[in-house]
Parts: sequence; structure tokens; C-alpha cells
Amino acid sequence: MGAARLLAKGWIVFCLYVGALALGGGQHGVALTGAGGTMLVCLLLFGAMGILFIAGYGLSSAHFHPPLLARLKASNLLPGFTELVFIAFAFVLLPVQLFTASAPPDGAVFAGLEGAIRFGVFGQRALETALAQCGLDSGRLFVSALAWTLALILLGSTMSRIRLAATVVRFERKRRPEALGAQPLAFALGLVAVAGIQLLYMGTGFTLLPCRALGGLFGQAMIGIGPLMLAYLIVAALTNLLALGPEA
Repeated sequence: MGAARLLAKGWIVFCLYVGALALGGGQHGVALTGAGGTMLVCLLLFGAMGILFIAGYGLSSAHFHPPLLARLKASNLLPGFTELVFIAFAFVLLPVQLFTASAPPDGAVFAGLEGAIRFGVFGQRALETALAQCGLDSGRLFVSALAWTLALILLGSTMSRIRLAATVVRFERKRRPEALGAQPLAFALGLVAVAGIQLLYMGTGFTLLPCRALGGLFGQAMIGIGPLMLAYLIVAALTNLLALGPEA
């Protein structure tokens, strides 16, 4: 698929995840009284943006023909391997974040997972410091550890198929060139991926967040779906970078 659909499918999963997190936000102390309808409208609007990009509208220089509805094909809407893994991991992470964020599970396995992620991910240590300074519950640390574990698995599982994905992107560009151009798009994706690594993996984002934001929906999204979205973005950036090369 082209870069637009590759990113848009991840965006839709992100919107659905954050929407579900907001609807269950009472368990995290997020005030949602009377906001259910507003959140539903926002969720539909942001999700519709993803549908438009999946249809090839957003980054295609040929979006005036064929018509938009003609491009809403099943092959364009169905998720690929990377998207399926991303969706499956989001489904695993969401109930964990909803039901265990305020009460971390006990046991050597859970403590070992947190310890391993704390050793390998600088952002986990920054998050631990930020949560302690804000007086927030430590259940978020386990959610973050699980999210980083799933993100690393996602990144590793897609590396074996990244050349195939790059070939598909290269083929899509021949049929429908992207308005930004291949090189600027690869540069932009790489720049956003580097920024995401600095904010999440290095933990700069957690040190910059005020306590209210860290304990609210924005902070919950960063802790939960953030690492998965970063891994997905890195895969998209590498895929577009490899697509710049000649055909194998």
C-alpha cells in the first residue's frame, strides 16, 4: 500500500484505542461526565480522516480521478500483516490498561518484566520519576512495560517482511505518485520517528508533561498506545526509506 494508507490504518487504530480509553476513563480518574456524545463525534471525525487516506485521497497527486468511492475497495481497507499485529497487540493492551493501571499486579513475572524494560528503555525510568513526582499510582509502570514489550515484538516481527512491504509501496507509487514526492516523504517520516524516539523512548515527553496531563487521557495514551504507535511509525519510515532504492 502507499504511504497514505499505511499511516492511515495505524491512525484509525490509534483513534479507536484512545476513544475506548476515554470511554473507560472513569477508572483512571478522568472526568468524562456529559462528554460521551462529544467524544463519539470526535472519534468518528478523526476516524473518517483515516478512511479518506486509506482511499488514497490524502497523499495522492491523482486524487481527482478516479472518484473517491471507486477507491474504497476491500483490498484497500483490509489490514496487512503489520496492521494485524498492531491491532492484536492493541486489543491485548487495552483491557490491561483499563483494569490494572490503578492496581498493578503482583508477582515475580510482572516485576521481572518491569525491571527488564526499565533496563533497556530510558523512557521507563523517566516515566517512573515523573509518576513519583506527581504522586500517581504505579500501575501505569506495568502498562508502560507491557506496551514497550509489545512494541519491540511488533518491530521485530515486521523486519522480516519490510522488503516485501517496500516493494508494494514502490509499486503503488508507480500507479499513483504521492504529492509530497518519495524523498521528502521519507525524510518527513524519519524526522517524526526520531522525534517520537526522543519523546517516548528517551523519556523527554514524560519530563515535559505537567502532572494533570500525565494523569489524564493524553498521558494515558502516551503510556499505553504510544510505544506501539512509535514502533508502527518506525516501520513505516523504514519501509518508505527502502522503497527509495532500486527494485531487487
